Amino acid sequence: MNTEISYRNIRPDDDRELAGLIRAVFREFKIDKPGTVYFDPTTDHLFELFRTKGSVYWIAEADGRMAGGCGIFPTPGLPEGFAELVKFYLLPEWRGKGIGRTLMDKCFISAKDMGYSHIYLESLPELEKAVSMYIKSGFAFIDHSLGESGHFGCNIWMVKDLA
Repeated sequence: MNTEISYRNIRPDDDRELAGLIRAVFREFKIDKPGTVYFDPTTDHLFELFRTKGSVYWIAEADGRMAGGCGIFPTPGLPEGFAELVKFYLLPEWRGKGIGRTLMDKCFISAKDMGYSHIYLESLPELEKAVSMYIKSGFAFIDHSLGESGHFGCNIWMVKDLA
């Protein structure tokens, strides 16, 4: 059976399902702790958040059901030309099928189209497979956080040059 994968921008009716998906991934990896997206109040209102100028959020659907998502956001305090890769999560059954890579690529294209020169991200060691994917996608480690995400629980910081 072939699964049909489609990609679209976030809609108002996605908020509840997407927040549930994100928090389920955090529980799966036992990273549901303060200083992370798990407790970030914006996680329950992502459609509104991604109406911010200079942002975009992509949703992947598999056979019409949400499989995951990934976004670009102009996090306050980032250097000129930087945006943050944010809220990038896939349900377990959809990992390893190229969906995450496609979501990231859509974010990179969107970021370039919006005039960004660099993408920054924050992560955790428990998400080692994601970190490995970031490295393969051209991200490099940096030794400190950038911007004001409020996610003090993250201790991996990476940057990608979009040039």
